[in-house]
Amino acid sequence: MMRITRHDTRHDTGHDTGHNTRHGPYRRPAALVLLASLLAATPALCAAPVAHAAASDTHPSRLPPPLTIAGLYAQQSIIGTSPEYYAWSRDGARLAFAWNDHGTAFRDIWVYEAETGVVQQVTHMDEAAHGKAKGVGVTQLAWLPDGRMAFVMDGALRVADLHGHVGVLEIVRHGVGQISPSPDGRWLAFVSDGALWLRDMGQAASTPARIVVPGTADNGVDRMEWSPASDRIAVVMADNRAVHKVEIDYDHDGQVHHDHVTRAFPGDPDTGFAVGVVDVAGGAPRWMARDNAQDPVWNFGLSPDGRSLFVNQSDLTIKHHAIDIYDVPTGRRQVFYRFADPAQVRPDWQVAWAPRGQGLVVLTNRYGYNQLYHIPTIGARPRAITRVMPGQGPWEIESFVADPVHGRLYFTANQTGYAQRQVYRVGMEGGTPELLTRTHGTHEVVFSPGFDHVADRFSNDITPPDLYVAALGAGTPSFGRVTHSPLPSFDARRWADVRYMDYKSHVDGALLTMRVMLPPDYDASRRYPMIVGSVYSDAVRDQWGGRNAHPTWGLDQYLVSRGYIVINPGIRGSFGRGKAWNRPMLGQYGVLDVNDLQDGARFMVDRGYADPARIGIWGSSYGGLMTLMSLFTKPGFYAVGVAGAPASNVAHAYPEQEWIMGPPAGSDFPARYQRQSALYHTDGLRDPLMIIHGTRDEVVLYADTMAMAQRMIAQGKMFALVTLPGANHPWDMENLPQTRFAYTQLVRFLDQYLHPSSGAVPVQ
Repeated sequence: MMRITRHDTRHDTGHDTGHNTRHGPYRRPAALVLLASLLAATPALCAAPVAHAAASDTHPSRLPPPLTIAGLYAQQSIIGTSPEYYAWSRDGARLAFAWNDHGTAFRDIWVYEAETGVVQQVTHMDEAAHGKAKGVGVTQLAWLPDGRMAFVMDGALRVADLHGHVGVLEIVRHGVGQISPSPDGRWLAFVSDGALWLRDMGQAASTPARIVVPGTADNGVDRMEWSPASDRIAVVMADNRAVHKVEIDYDHDGQVHHDHVTRAFPGDPDTGFAVGVVDVAGGAPRWMARDNAQDPVWNFGLSPDGRSLFVNQSDLTIKHHAIDIYDVPTGRRQVFYRFADPAQVRPDWQVAWAPRGQGLVVLTNRYGYNQLYHIPTIGARPRAITRVMPGQGPWEIESFVADPVHGRLYFTANQTGYAQRQVYRVGMEGGTPELLTRTHGTHEVVFSPGFDHVADRFSNDITPPDLYVAALGAGTPSFGRVTHSPLPSFDARRWADVRYMDYKSHVDGALLTMRVMLPPDYDASRRYPMIVGSVYSDAVRDQWGGRNAHPTWGLDQYLVSRGYIVINPGIRGSFGRGKAWNRPMLGQYGVLDVNDLQDGARFMVDRGYADPARIGIWGSSYGGLMTLMSLFTKPGFYAVGVAGAPASNVAHAYPEQEWIMGPPAGSDFPARYQRQSALYHTDGLRDPLMIIHGTRDEVVLYADTMAMAQRMIAQGKMFALVTLPGANHPWDMENLPQTRFAYTQLVRFLDQYLHPSSGAVPVQ
């Protein structure tokens, strides 16, 4: 699994729910084919935005108008606005969340009453601005002890009561993040300008917050965790002072920009992580000794009595997993657990204090699959709580949360199917886990503090995300719907027919699965043009949009509506099938993964779904690398490819690429990195290629695309480049005009070579 974006070292048990060579100003080669950003959009791709369906839209005698890129990516979204930042009050009586019921981007605060089931909109900030409020509204949310809600909007810390009155908690400090109330509700912690601040919510409203951990832009609080007793906070500080600053030069809005970003490449000094504990009562933080400050910290936590701290960590290459326990008052360290595996390629580890018991609960794939184990004491052999039983088929746990109230564990896993994320409950003694969610799809849950209620943001392949709530007790919970996000026009349309298909790798016979989107009027007697993508790891998921890290749901539906089949093959390096299944990925960027993609496409051809002469491929970031390597090393198989922000040079990715590629050293370096870098395989290009890249990209540098472009020009290769001025790495997420423009160019290029207008051809 390649992580082009900087890895998120947090394990989020509630949501799904992602930094030296210095590059100077680049010179754009004169011969480069540039698709002008002012190119007019065709009526077929851009039309009026989708609005609420009129009564005639749903009449049987009338069909809704064809889908368009502009309509799917409109100010008012046909799939609505997903509920976010859902949080239970301390007594579990209310659930607050950020949402709106009309499908626009701005989110206000809503509250659900558990006893009555009543849902009400609390704040009306968008209405007060006459629907023209800037930004996306509420971006963080937490309950206060007096029944008010603290929230962040536009980087400022604000407060709202249940009557909708909104005030500002901190006038001076901006850029607020990570708001976190203490378990007892008295304190509110938050981060601003790298420092950790603490506000006593039991004091007068005029009492200012006080700083408890100082920080700067280069050395600031990365994460924090409260002790269960609310008397201490554990923190991880990210120290970037030794990391090089990379200059990114670009033109945007008529100005020349010279950005300096903190950016390390493999082999460079990387971010250091310091772990410490600070007392709420005051005093300086106590920092814990670590063997290597650059070792990533996957998660950490204070014991119920606040006297001990575990730190779950590994080396940078993730081949050595380590858990240490510290005595907080003295800082004395105990080596609790060590395990080394030279074939490890995914850091899915998570640790928690055992509920009502001794020791730790550990999520690890030490014995083949990500499962839960209890380690009661230092050096003890892990005891399995969950396990893959013989004849059951491989399955893994994605994340878990410990219930200290009832002494149980809740976890999310794919036991019911590779693409599923269902929620289970199991006791510490183990046994058969109890399935709590029954509808196929992806369930992202947050439990009330007393574990008597659960909120579930649910979606699947045919259902956009919405919020559901259930009471927890004996038996299967009964979930009630809290929000209804899609517009009425959503139900008036026929969307893609989504299926899952298994196939085998021709390299080693491994079982692979792909997500397949067929036109709603699919005819089995015909062959269709097909798009492989957007390609990435962890792309096979039963949720609205599949892999929804990018807003490709609308693009996919648009392509399918015009007669394409769209597939997302599940490549090695992904979650769900265990260590042995992923092991062959070591050192195989652009090799094994590209073969897994091609095997999926061949399966669709062999089974009569796809026209072998009309197969396209596209992806962004790591997906851009796989697109390039697919075209460069398998000429003639794909009729066309589109690479967004492509990681063309693995040596210029983040240091986390060492998970797969190993350290940039040894007798086989740099050849080992060059074998997996598209930059060194451009001579294989025979098929049409488009590259989409933003000039401000700090993850995959635009200068790398220029280096590859210059090489291809010298080799006489023809290609197209769509340059997005001032765009960063998530080029399809920054604003709707840019998304519509880039997706329109992408579709035009695919259409030019795959000819969907010619229709499907008969199966021969």
